[in-house]
Amino acid sequence: MNPYSQIGPIVLALLMVPVLKAEESLVPDAAQRERIEKAIPAQATAKPLKPRRLLIFNRNVEYNGHRASILAGSEAFTQFGKRTGAFETTVTEDPAVFDRDSLRQFDAIFLNNTIGSCVAEPERRKNLLEFVTAGGGLMGVHGTSVAFTKWQWPPLEDWAEFGHMIGARGARHRGGYIQEPIVIALDDASHPLLGAFDGRAYPWSDEIFRFHDPYSRKNVRVLLRIDTEKTDLSTYQPDDRDHCLRADNDYALAWVRNYGKGRVFYSALAHSPHVFEDAKMLRFYLDGAEFVLGDLSAPTTPSAFLTPAVRAQEKLGWRAGIEAYTFHKFTFFEAIEKTAELGLHCIGGLSFMQQVSKEIPKNFDQNLSDNELLKIRMKLESVGVRMPVYYAQTIPSDEAACRKLFEFGNKMGVETFICEPKPAQLDLLEKLANEYGINIGIHNHGPNISPDTWRPEMVLALCEGRSKRIGAAPDLGYWLRHGIDPVEAARLLKDRILTVQMHDLHEAGEKGEDVPWGTGIGKSRVFFEELRRLGIKPCMIGLEYSGDWYESMPKLAKCIEFFNVTSLELAAKP
Repeated sequence: MNPYSQIGPIVLALLMVPVLKAEESLVPDAAQRERIEKAIPAQATAKPLKPRRLLIFNRNVEYNGHRASILAGSEAFTQFGKRTGAFETTVTEDPAVFDRDSLRQFDAIFLNNTIGSCVAEPERRKNLLEFVTAGGGLMGVHGTSVAFTKWQWPPLEDWAEFGHMIGARGARHRGGYIQEPIVIALDDASHPLLGAFDGRAYPWSDEIFRFHDPYSRKNVRVLLRIDTEKTDLSTYQPDDRDHCLRADNDYALAWVRNYGKGRVFYSALAHSPHVFEDAKMLRFYLDGAEFVLGDLSAPTTPSAFLTPAVRAQEKLGWRAGIEAYTFHKFTFFEAIEKTAELGLHCIGGLSFMQQVSKEIPKNFDQNLSDNELLKIRMKLESVGVRMPVYYAQTIPSDEAACRKLFEFGNKMGVETFICEPKPAQLDLLEKLANEYGINIGIHNHGPNISPDTWRPEMVLALCEGRSKRIGAAPDLGYWLRHGIDPVEAARLLKDRILTVQMHDLHEAGEKGEDVPWGTGIGKSRVFFEELRRLGIKPCMIGLEYSGDWYESMPKLAKCIEFFNVTSLELAAKP
């Protein structure tokens, strides 16, 4: 079958346009520059936390139909930075910019309508991936959904994980419709990145993409979509040659997400350069740039997980997740599935006592291969679960081995390591925590296992004079078993609390056993009230249930119900 048989003549003609050379003009004409300049916002929404650098990468391979939009986009983003001071830009089509040392100078990457295998070298692709999972920003528009494909129609996948990272694959659109009229609906009207639209739908025309897997609301926070009630879709047919129908009627146009620690923004709207001459769209794109750069805070909980309680938790700055130890009798892959079944989108990893899966019968640690880590990331993706925390039972004693642990953490997007380091290791850990952007949460067992950290006063003393990346990862179960009041401990530690392993016990003392939150002696409600009062936003409020190993799901559900009710009540307070 002719691979071009399903595309309209206009698109086919665009495919035949010769590719421009990198040295040709990188700016639009004077009239278009003036139109862009008139529409540019006068100031940025957020003040940069530090000087920011944005890489704009314009390279296409075997396709050049978006050249006018690419040039307009580069111009608009460059003017964003100059006018608002929000960032500086570097514009290039040279794949060498993805060398590891080169990428270190940037805070975020804007893949500007890139199509095809625009960076072919495996090492440079790996650098891009790890730039994002380690906390860098990634932005894409329109054709970026088929970046890293072998360009033909339909495109052939050339790097499957990139599709997961950006949030979707595909470029299906109505044949011949370069300007298809639609009405844009705000999927999440109160979201901070949608301020440009004043809470109202927006008529638009463009080449409108419809996406396929791996697009899923389990993984992305949808911002804009086609308003199917206000857009005339009556001419669509189930056997439409352009395959534009979706069975779920979900036509997302823009979204944000996290991939590892990275911040990702994608918008399908940029086939034609007029998007960069529209004041509302430019404000939307500037806010998106500030989000990926790390200056404009915005929630990324995937749309499928949103409930009133989760929205309340976003307001409080909290997120609940399952600590893998709760399911250590199962594989980590099974623990991921059970976490999603409970309606949670976060899990804490575990370095011991648990095999990764039946296919990977090994501990989940830094000794796994890159291919094995890829399989774990894909398993997390398959159900929309992230892993912001990771319990490392053993901290290596030498720097080289310790760096390997931190490299592993960044490949998996870990925000906080939970561990019990020896006091002598803290200097090295502080250095690496600042370098890699991973926090160190000092954990506690009882006095026999944790002689240096079992009391909150001990942890606070270890943190004195150190970076805020060094703090506490309290296990409330062990506090309660050894006479430590969690509320008083929170008042002592304050913002040194980096993450929490939450427990409630049926009685005080060493015989105390886990019970659903709010039903025991652990002051669960008062503890959450104190976190709110102190403004503490843990990396994760981890549900660790130590008992009923094979039958814990009903009790875990009760813990989550308690947390949800409490969150709604606390978020509603002035």
